Amino acid sequence: MMSTRNLRASLKTPLAHWYDAKITHHNHMENLQVIDKAFDGLVENTAEERDMYQKSCFGHFQRMQRGMTFFCGIGHRLLLSELHHDGPSDEMRFMLGQRSVRFSRVEFCLIIELNFEAISDTELYEDIPNGIHHKYFSGRDVVTLLNLKQGLNREWQEQFDIVKLCLLYMLNCVLIGAKERASVPI
Repeated sequence: MMSTRNLRASLKTPLAHWYDAKITHHNHMENLQVIDKAFDGLVENTAEERDMYQKSCFGHFQRMQRGMTFFCGIGHRLLLSELHHDGPSDEMRFMLGQRSVRFSRVEFCLIIELNFEAISDTELYEDIPNGIHHKYFSGRDVVTLLNLKQGLNREWQEQFDIVKLCLLYMLNCVLIGAKERASVPI
């Protein structure tokens, strides 16, 4: 068994980058209804777009019981404690207390209730002239979650734009649980 010092040295996110915060974000499972209404409001191609959303990493939340609670803080804290390791690539290890625990990716998905794939680099924001940021928010520097919510009730310029905005809404308003006056990170 590794010592606590060795575990801390193996953290993917160093302790210096952790922060203790007050609970300012809450789950907002009721916001799933906003996504349902956006898809219900489509005149054409509803089945294909809804199917694409359902197949995304967040799609299964639409089928969950609305009274269920998702604790985003627990998931966040668990991910902060992830460790580098030389074990199998389909395994994840975490520092919990003074111990290292490991989960297969399947077990982790069952615990956290999220599907996952390789994550692309999100550090660089590329401003796409005809992207959803420009088409629906005129490229504004600040787009609030309320703007995003209101933006789900519109006519769409391209078929799958609703899927992109619903995924963005799901991440920020349901999983992260930010308030409507908060801005969507670029």
